[in-house]
Amino acid sequence: MATALEQFLAKYNEEQWLAAIEGLAPEVHEVDRNAFRIWFRFYPLALRRTIEESENKAETIHKMVIQGDYDLANRIDSSHRFLYGHRYWNAVKTAIEGLMDSSEVPSDLSEAVSKVASEAAAKSGADKSLTIGITAVGLMTLNQVGAESFKAAKGQSEQPAGVMTKGPDAIVAERRQDDSQGIFSFLKSVDKKFTVSWCDSSSQGAFRVTNDADIATAADLDRSQDWRSRDSRCWEGVVPVECRSAACGLCWVGVLGGEEKLSEVQRLEKKQMKVFGYQQPDEPKPFLRLACQAKVYGNASIVIPPWNGVFGRKVYGVEDSKLEPATTSARKLRETLAAVGEGEGKSE
Repeated sequence: MATALEQFLAKYNEEQWLAAIEGLAPEVHEVDRNAFRIWFRFYPLALRRTIEESENKAETIHKMVIQGDYDLANRIDSSHRFLYGHRYWNAVKTAIEGLMDSSEVPSDLSEAVSKVASEAAAKSGADKSLTIGITAVGLMTLNQVGAESFKAAKGQSEQPAGVMTKGPDAIVAERRQDDSQGIFSFLKSVDKKFTVSWCDSSSQGAFRVTNDADIATAADLDRSQDWRSRDSRCWEGVVPVECRSAACGLCWVGVLGGEEKLSEVQRLEKKQMKVFGYQQPDEPKPFLRLACQAKVYGNASIVIPPWNGVFGRKVYGVEDSKLEPATTSARKLRETLAAVGEGEGKSE
């Protein structure tokens, strides 16, 4: 039987959850203000409920062209690694479990988040502004996976590394900085280069980008690793991509910092994001982008979701688009060419 807390959380739909976190956003430290809002787009409640309530989950997932792992149950302790507040996960999880074991029911979502965040902050010695974001994430995680799975998770967090070892104010300041362009940077003819960080906890988690180039193209030029061994959706760079025309939906990313240094959202991206179902905020420079459409004019920090899909029509009732989402034809073409190459090699 569901606990009182589970029943309380289940009363709210995704729209109400998003409204609650937007109301809480000003109370969250800037280091996680984008991050926890991005997390809620990466793990949408409406998508989860649609799949769980379907008669044939496998068929529903296939129809929504979902690639990668969308299931939050597989990463209860790790889905929020890109939040600074991830380091307080054990304290947050413990506080949530304490609320689960009591008969107390909060009056609304904001109160639930505030209560747990206060307890976690007191236990860990952190400022509450650093525990609000990860608390909201924790409560939504419980809401999606259920008490049994939530309690079974170990509650472990990764040791901070790289930029994430710094204090929250220092991280915010570093994300605002751009790479120095040298003494001739004032010349318009100089090809300025910037850095896009896709993993703040690793010294190798970044790639260079020329001014006015889009994120996806710049990522593809980085051949420093075997990206496919990391993610089968990645063929040439760390950002999954099948096209360069906002048609495949693979290259969606969250922008942790530096969104103001990216190009504005154009009509095509805005329209297709709704078709995909990614809930991009209606702002000129939002924290959720298609990497192939976002041009870079300064340093930026991004995070890449572990899955992609096309579910706007099924989940949110988005009007049919004249721009049909791309199939995996580009990938199939590469696979075919690779197979032909291997066959020719064997025949020689």
